[in-house]
Amino acid sequence: MGIDDKLKNKAEDFGGKAKEAAGKASGDDTLEAEGKADQVKSSAKDAAEKAKDKVAEGFNKITGN
Repeated sequence: MGIDDKLKNKAEDFGGKAKEAAGKASGDDTLEAEGKADQVKSSAKDAAEKAKDKVAEGFNKITGN
């Protein structure tokens, strides 16, 4: 996983947490739900990047690269 991808995922997660907190504080259920969704999306992207890295790592072991 590239550092850019990690930073983007962390920024999206942080933004989601901020939205969720703002939604809770203001009583805006929609904003709170958007924040939670942003966090889930960030986690899914992070997991996909980690899986991609593991596949590449395995491929490199097999091919000797």
